[in-house]
Amino acid sequence: MASCKATDAVYKVEVPPAGRKLRELFYMAHFVHSHIAHFYALAAPDFVCGPDAPPAERNILGVVARVGLQVGTDVIKSRAYAQQIQAILGGKATHPVGGLPGGMSKALAEDERQKIEEMSSAILEFAKFSLKVFDDVVLKNQGYVDLVLSDAYTIKTHYMGLVDSAGKLALYDGEIRVNALDGSRIAQFSPSAYLDYIAEHPEPWSYLKFPFLKSKGWKGIVDGADSGMYRVAPLARLNVADGMATPLAQAEYERFFATLGGKPVHQTLAMHWARLIELVFAAERIYELARDPEITSPDVRAIPTATPSEGVGVVEAPRGTLIHHYKTDERGIVQKLNLIVATAHNYGAMCLSVKKAAQGVIKKGVAISEGMLNRVEMAFRAYDPCIACATHCLPGQMPLEVTVRDSTGQILDVVKRGL
Repeated sequence: MASCKATDAVYKVEVPPAGRKLRELFYMAHFVHSHIAHFYALAAPDFVCGPDAPPAERNILGVVARVGLQVGTDVIKSRAYAQQIQAILGGKATHPVGGLPGGMSKALAEDERQKIEEMSSAILEFAKFSLKVFDDVVLKNQGYVDLVLSDAYTIKTHYMGLVDSAGKLALYDGEIRVNALDGSRIAQFSPSAYLDYIAEHPEPWSYLKFPFLKSKGWKGIVDGADSGMYRVAPLARLNVADGMATPLAQAEYERFFATLGGKPVHQTLAMHWARLIELVFAAERIYELARDPEITSPDVRAIPTATPSEGVGVVEAPRGTLIHHYKTDERGIVQKLNLIVATAHNYGAMCLSVKKAAQGVIKKGVAISEGMLNRVEMAFRAYDPCIACATHCLPGQMPLEVTVRDSTGQILDVVKRGL
């Protein structure tokens, strides 16, 4: 979707309303598919099974064993529905081919619309059920609430996300809003102006650069009001938005901030709850769009006529703000390209979150257990990081090395896994 929007801009073409709605419908299905996968496969094991449970149990199968086989069936079914919607609209669910400069490659037939509407009802019910799971397992467990609110999983950063014309959360289209850690506005701008507000800092020890706010400058991997670091992803999106554009998600948005002490929320593990609120929003939006009278209009693409040159496309990926920036020659062949993916935006915050979690979990004189290492990972995992995408590197495993030092820098212990 970011690429589609960038090529729209490159070819200077306006997508017809029906084409935009089809793109958003496709994209909301992708959000459903992605958020269900993250919650049940990556987040839920830490809470349903417990952060200190043995790794052989702390997984999706362990979750199903505790909450029931029917839940596992519903997870698979709901993700399958989302993928079916993507396939109907995009030609195929993974690496879709439906988006073109100026719109979509085909219109939506009435029988396809009816099928999507039917699936959307089931998806929405599952999204509501997922919120109930979080409520029953996490929010009604004081130990988990204390964990979420603990200093070990709290960093105070600025936040970035798309908002619509009413200031509410936007995932497919909108302006980029940046709020300070106290909730005040730092900036709001068109995606095409991102280079006026964001720069990237390289470090010799990493393939991935550190984006930062130009107005603050790069101060290192630190939080606080003077830091240039900011966060994206579900927690950031809720923090910058004035509300949600659908009723069930809005009610949960209000409960989220009321429960966690007001806005903004800085607790990293609250990202899981925010993700489920977005799941409900995406499910509600699929249902709305599937019933939109314009969704089956044949007018889904404007044919480009201008000479291509340069364009920026921005969407809110499930992991956070995604920027695609292309410069082409007169034939449309890309000459320069810049991408800032969500994991890159969050890179500094992830580093700091891991550090704080380690400092909060690892104590002098206490042997490092596998459960302690998992509690450190929980800070990292909350961001839903795609390090392979961000660094163009795919190790195929989760290697981990923890070096414990005292206040003078002397190494006290080294624990390795997968190295």
